Amino acid sequence: MKKRKKKSVSLLNSNQILKFFATHSDKAYGLSAIKRKLQLEKIGDLENLLNQLEKKKLLEKVSPGKWVYKGLVASGKKQSEELLEGTVDMARAGFAYILCKGLSRDIFVSAKNLNGAMDGDYVQVRLIRLYMNKPEGVVHKVITRSKTQFVGVYRSYKNHEIVIVDEYPQVLEITVKKNTDLKLHDFDRVVVEISKWKERPSDLMMGIITENLGREKTTDMEMLSIIAESGFPLRFPQEVLVESENIDEEVKDLKHRKDFRKVTTFTIDPVDAKDFDDALSIQKNSDGTFEVGVHIADVSYYVKPDSALDKEALRRGNSVYLVDRVIPMLPERLSNELCSLRPKEDKLTFAVVFTFDENLTLKKHWIGRTIIHSQRRFAYEEVQKIIEGKKDPIKKDLDLLNNLAKKIRVERLKNGAIDFESDEVRFKLDEQGQPLELYVKERFDAHKLIEEFMLLANKYVATFMSYKNKGIPVPFVYRVHDLPDQDKLQDFMIFAREMGVKLDLSTPKKVAKSLNYLADIVRQNPDYQILQPLAIRTMAKAAYSPENIGHYGLAFEYYTHFTSPIRRYSDLIVHRILYDNLQAEKRYRLDALDAQCRHISTQEKKANEAERASTKYYQVLYMSRFLGKNFEGRITGMNDRGFYIELIATKCEGVLPMTEIPDEIEVAGNRLSANSSITDVEWKIGDKINVKVISADLDDRELVFGIAE
Repeated sequence: MKKRKKKSVSLLNSNQILKFFATHSDKAYGLSAIKRKLQLEKIGDLENLLNQLEKKKLLEKVSPGKWVYKGLVASGKKQSEELLEGTVDMARAGFAYILCKGLSRDIFVSAKNLNGAMDGDYVQVRLIRLYMNKPEGVVHKVITRSKTQFVGVYRSYKNHEIVIVDEYPQVLEITVKKNTDLKLHDFDRVVVEISKWKERPSDLMMGIITENLGREKTTDMEMLSIIAESGFPLRFPQEVLVESENIDEEVKDLKHRKDFRKVTTFTIDPVDAKDFDDALSIQKNSDGTFEVGVHIADVSYYVKPDSALDKEALRRGNSVYLVDRVIPMLPERLSNELCSLRPKEDKLTFAVVFTFDENLTLKKHWIGRTIIHSQRRFAYEEVQKIIEGKKDPIKKDLDLLNNLAKKIRVERLKNGAIDFESDEVRFKLDEQGQPLELYVKERFDAHKLIEEFMLLANKYVATFMSYKNKGIPVPFVYRVHDLPDQDKLQDFMIFAREMGVKLDLSTPKKVAKSLNYLADIVRQNPDYQILQPLAIRTMAKAAYSPENIGHYGLAFEYYTHFTSPIRRYSDLIVHRILYDNLQAEKRYRLDALDAQCRHISTQEKKANEAERASTKYYQVLYMSRFLGKNFEGRITGMNDRGFYIELIATKCEGVLPMTEIPDEIEVAGNRLSANSSITDVEWKIGDKINVKVISADLDDRELVFGIAE
């Protein structure tokens, strides 16, 4: 806590510019006119902000250096005819906002106009009016449901049965029919699949109970609940398991594969991994060059399009990694056996093979199907010891790969890639699955070695596909990452400046350079640690799309995901498109790819949420033994409810409610600071604070703190 500073900094943001154009919509304005009208001391990054608003189709450049207000709708249609697509963001009060791609302003939809749409659904929305220059609409139809299954409490009454679901921000009542295959008791926790959705507020939502999780609150039940709540199935359908068991193991295309079975090849993975997606090979040529092969499990050879296996893999989208278990995208027969690049076994792979000269300069590359025979299965810790000096027959090869990876990394960062590393909390569990201790995962050069070669392979696959037909690009799945949010960057720059860190965020390249400078500061001084997650919050979320806009965070013009087809469906699609286009040209349907990209991006988000929920549950379970104990923490966030505190010793986060603070507190609009309305005390994100653990609520997966005595 610090005394409040009287001085404030005012910076221009895109909302101010948009408001200016909206109130002067009958005329075009240039830089000088805007500067004069808004009484700016200097133009600064005004042109950059105008270009961003033009990109979002909110302004239109009508002549060189002059812009005009374009309003909400980019087309010439009337607002009442315009159908836009977006994602529902529901408020607890029942209304919602529709987040539409390309629009900076969300569309308000009242509860009565949602027409059965729920939080996270992808919908068509029709604009009905602009009220106070803010768009309002009505949901025309639901395109894709975010969830089709829920976890709730079963209740049995005389004439009907229901499942009550506490689905933030709503409480749902789902009417169910008696399931004779399941033994059900009042207050059992169950999984229910929706059979009929509500279209009007008066409609009944109908469902079928598919799983009974029981009433005993165990760790296993909580993990199963998290999986089901996130929309992932708890088991594979029988037809999928049968199909996986009946896969023919015979290799029928061996003559069309490059044979690497006699080349030095190995895998490097976490010590407890079972699905080995990738392997590296290395061999020296007689001309002094050497080849590095990035070999990826050839899942597409075994999983055929539109098969039961393929449909289930698409449905899941990716594997889900919880604290104590993995929910695989593919059955174990494939993920841990047939496709996994286990040592001492011949395995089918899809590879990018790079040729480097003696100066570690990339000279050429080759893409195609291979067959390998991995000689070693390394854990990251084992490779790190060899890199640091431990004797091993493969040490020279590992040292060469490590030096090459470091060179590639330096070049990537020099080109504008952002070098952020966040702490990853892990747990050591006992035989009953209870947390014994909590630790932060170490990141070694061995991790970076693998990371750089995977990034390189992904980049060159995307580049190959983008150049396949420059005139009419071949539809493909890109991993894209947009530019940071300019307004969030401005708020962040002010906050960083108040902490004594000056950043230049005037252009995308300078943003990247400044954020890397910040990462270096954080590594040197832990007191600045809080700035890194705040910087990450200004970033856009990476996603899958057939429309390539590049990957800002990696500074790659072309990027995709090619290297993990056992656990990501995106990579499986990429393998299929790539193989079909190596020799000839095959064009996949763009609308189908777009729908698949949207689905797997949503599934990735759900998996991340499930993983966070799992970690949160175990953090609360671990901290429950410390009730009443005092800890030093750091403020990581704030809202009207309270401060979010991360304990420095355990990295566990909880809430310090406003009711536990003996003061009247007002949170700033940017939620980076708060002030006392009684005294001159100020709290800021990053401030240290001593707290006491007063509650560890496993039902809500929440730690609650009070002020330490």
